[in-house]
Amino acid sequence: MLQIRTLTVALVALSCALAGTVQAQGAPSKAEQALKYRKSLYQVIAWNFGPMSAMAQGKVPYDAKEFSLRAERVAATAPMLNEAYPTESKGVANSKLKPEMWENRADFDLKLKALVDRSAALAAAAKTGDFEKSKEAFFATGNACKACHDKYKAD
Repeated sequence: MLQIRTLTVALVALSCALAGTVQAQGAPSKAEQALKYRKSLYQVIAWNFGPMSAMAQGKVPYDAKEFSLRAERVAATAPMLNEAYPTESKGVANSKLKPEMWENRADFDLKLKALVDRSAALAAAAKTGDFEKSKEAFFATGNACKACHDKYKAD
């Protein structure tokens, strides 16, 4: 009985050690993790921007409650982008970030702040339920996105 228990403990210990080795070898770098985080945040923003865009363009009927929900999500997500561009991620593979961003970090940070500010204004406008105010704030937020993409995102 003691031998089985000893063998079991030894096998569990070996399994844990091997799993740690495999995990360490295949673990993404900090740069890769930052890129994955960044792309995830942009995916959340895009997911919520789509329905608002359709409403703002008159492609689907305006639903004040839905618009407000999605605007709040964008406003909550946008500030998280501030930590999504650590210097460790400079030059990471599969990034669409132009190298010029790192040379113009202060300008990039201003553009990112504009996105955060406009997203907050979008959420506030959407809470009013006023379609025209919501639409205006939506396009202002979209323009903040575009200003950064035009300058710092590779096609």
